[in-house]
Parts: sequence; structure tokens; C-alpha cells
Amino acid sequence: MTRYILRRLVLAVVVVLLVTVVTFVLLHLLPGGPARGVLGVKATEAQIAAFNHAQGFDQPLPVQYWDYLLRLLQGDLGESYTQNSPVSTLLAERMPKTLLLTVLSTALAILVALPLGVWQAVRRGRTADLLTTAITFVLYATPVFFLSLVLIILFAQVLPWFPAQAAQGETIGELLSQPGALVLPVLAGTGAALAAFSRYMRASTLDSLSEDFVRTARAKGTPERTIIWRHVWPNSLTSVVSMLGYYVPVVFGGSLVVESMFNYPGIGLLFWTATRTADFPVLLGVVLVIAVATVLGSLLADLVQLAIDPRVRVKGARS
Repeated sequence: MTRYILRRLVLAVVVVLLVTVVTFVLLHLLPGGPARGVLGVKATEAQIAAFNHAQGFDQPLPVQYWDYLLRLLQGDLGESYTQNSPVSTLLAERMPKTLLLTVLSTALAILVALPLGVWQAVRRGRTADLLTTAITFVLYATPVFFLSLVLIILFAQVLPWFPAQAAQGETIGELLSQPGALVLPVLAGTGAALAAFSRYMRASTLDSLSEDFVRTARAKGTPERTIIWRHVWPNSLTSVVSMLGYYVPVVFGGSLVVESMFNYPGIGLLFWTATRTADFPVLLGVVLVIAVATVLGSLLADLVQLAIDPRVRVKGARS
């Protein structure tokens, strides 16, 4: 089992390194390179040459990447071109705010989706199940930015219940002190996750309902409610818990779009600002954070499934 875990850790490191390579190369494939993107189309060749020399862009690409990797290992993500601040500092200031939005969205999605999935499975094929399935499919297929626009139009303009702009502040406490301003961003980030979790929970519950232990419990006269919540519910949660690790990075990525739509002061808004100003060190830093979050989520899902599912432990031991 130790060998299996170490192999997964090594694979996670390799994936992150590949992400840095691809991102770094794509950055230098831009027309005119990073210098043209930063200085603009009116920059002279002398200005571009001076910028490339100052930033080390006149070195061979492998040398540039090696220097970038060495700085990365030291926690140095570079300096923002436009904000005159280290990228690591900017990310450290905004990461807790993005995590707050991600945690709230994921928690709401789980609290609603899991009971909803069980409720649908128990009513499989009925009108309520079919209607709920249609709604969740639409919700899952709706882009985050479009859902955000719909929420703003409905609940900030037509029904002015909540502000269109998200909570503002420098600390988590300041953000939480404006609960009304967090409602729409959280709902926008919850949509796709709620649909995915409820569909997965429904399928997992249906599988559990077909197991022998359910038929045995019914034959013994056990009440249906007891069968569902004491036997089927815990058994169905096993696969859903493992899925959570894979889907949290998706919610995290969706939060980046939500932040730009609601002007929420997290790393998503920082990313879109950097896109408009061609602040490439910030762009690289945010992409790296998303890659690490995705890899860690996948690794966490594997480890959780390893802990709660004996079949995975046996398979991991054999491999």
C-alpha cells in the first residue's frame, strides 16, 4: 500500500511539472512573445529587446524554463508587471477568499444534492424524478457565466433581493459580514456541482437498492425508511465521497468565472485582470495554483477511496 501511495504522489508531481512546461511554452508562442503582449503593438524593437534582456527572455527556452523551475522550487513565482508586487504575495492575499467561495458552494451543493439524489432514486421513473432529472441536466449543461447572468437579472434587477456585486473586503471576516452579497456568487458556483452530485448520488443509491442486503432487510419486514437511511444511505456515500475529491477542483475553477462576474476579490478576479493587462507572471501563477488544486483533488479522491473501499485497497496492494 505504501508503494501505491508513493506511486500516486510521484505521478502527481509529474503532472504538475508537465503543466508548467505546457504553460511556459504556450506563453512563448504568443505573437511577438511576452514582450509584445506587455509593451503593446506600438513598442519599438529597442524597447522589446531591452524588456527581453531584463526579464531573461533572450535566453534559450530550456534555460528560461530551468531558471523558472528553480525559482518555483524556492517559492518565487515572479513579480507582477502591473502591480509591483510578488505573485506569491498576491495569491496568498486572495487565495483564502477564493477558498471561502469554493467551500460554501461545495457545502451547499452537497447538502442539497445528496438527499435529492436519494429522493429521486426512491421515486425512480415517476413524474417527480423525471422532472428533477430534466432540471439537473439543464443546470449541469448551463455555463457558469450564463447562470451568473441569469441570477443577476432575476435576483438583482427584476427581484432586487440581493446585490449584483459580491461581498467586498480585505479579510474573511469582512466578507462574511455581508451574507446577502455572498448569496448570488455561491448559488452560481453551486449549480453544476449540485447537478453532478445529485445525479451521481441517484445512480449510487439505485445500485445499492438492488443489492442482496436490501432484499434481505425487506424480507425481514424492516421499514422502508430504515432501509434507506440506515443501510442504503451509508453504502451509497462511499462512491460519492471519492467523487468529491475529483469535483472540488471543478468547483474551484468555476469560482474563477464567478469572481469575474460578481467582482469578487479572489484569485479569479486577479486572473482576469492579469489577462487584460498581459501580466504573464500572474497568469502563470494562477494556472499553477489551479493545476496543483486539480492534482491534489484527484490524489485526495484516490486516498479517500483507498481508505473506505476494501476493494481498492486489495487492488492497490496487488499492483
